[in-house]
Amino acid sequence: MDIGFVGLGAMGMGIVPRLMAAGHRVTGFNRSKGKAEPLIKAGMRFAATPREAAAASDIVLSIVTDAAAVRAVALGADGIIAGLAGGGIYIDMSTIAPDASRAVSAEFANHGRTMLDAPISGSPVTLAQGSASLMVAGDKAAFERAEPVLRAIGPKVTYIGASGLAVQMKIAVNLLLMVEVIAFGEAVALAEKGGVAREIAVDAILKSVAASPVLGYRGPFILEGKMPAVPLADVTLQQKDMLLALEQGRKLGSPVPLAAAANEMMNACRGLGIDHKDFVSAHEVYRRLGGQS
Repeated sequence: MDIGFVGLGAMGMGIVPRLMAAGHRVTGFNRSKGKAEPLIKAGMRFAATPREAAAASDIVLSIVTDAAAVRAVALGADGIIAGLAGGGIYIDMSTIAPDASRAVSAEFANHGRTMLDAPISGSPVTLAQGSASLMVAGDKAAFERAEPVLRAIGPKVTYIGASGLAVQMKIAVNLLLMVEVIAFGEAVALAEKGGVAREIAVDAILKSVAASPVLGYRGPFILEGKMPAVPLADVTLQQKDMLLALEQGRKLGSPVPLAAAANEMMNACRGLGIDHKDFVSAHEVYRRLGGQS
């Protein structure tokens, strides 16, 4: 298929090569063309606007930072909606509030176009491993048409239901992920304070029943010299999703006390000036609170 891709951040840079490897022709857009140069050299065509990317494509995907960015690339004068032909499908992979996603989807429907929300669960690491998963919501027939394209990105694709429910599910998944990683830092700090070497504590957890994929690749970051210079997800990015969970809890009347506690640890990371690091660095907050140097 001819695929458009808007937003070539860390995830987009990993997704586009997978699409091209599956035989799709990709036309990409990013605000900074310089970031796209490696993909252009690999065979991706570059569009001057999201509209141009959409006009050249059967299916257009986007993955951007927040709802404002989604509205800008999807609904602006040079947005995807202006270029997508009848019968084309727009798939947004961003993690935004369900109501915001439904509002954009409604605009596409008003123009006789179809939008799916299909957030991706994973990181550049799991994407490269071929183990990322996608949750998809919206028109079922459109999903069935797009499913082969989505499976080129990640093998685990789950249809969730009506428009907005995939991002609702992604927020719930990220809540769980966040709490798990924060609890990992708490557990390691407790073991350390009791005299267990950090390396041994991490190794023991990763061999225990508490181990998980996210801890498997993220847990070792807290060891000396292992924190990546470019975080998979820094405190600011991850806290954005936690705030979405807290707001959903408020709107729906569903208690999310563990999300609130995890969010406070992100606030503490900010206070200590380590919010530029991967959010697993909350372990450092626990160490300092416990009086460890």
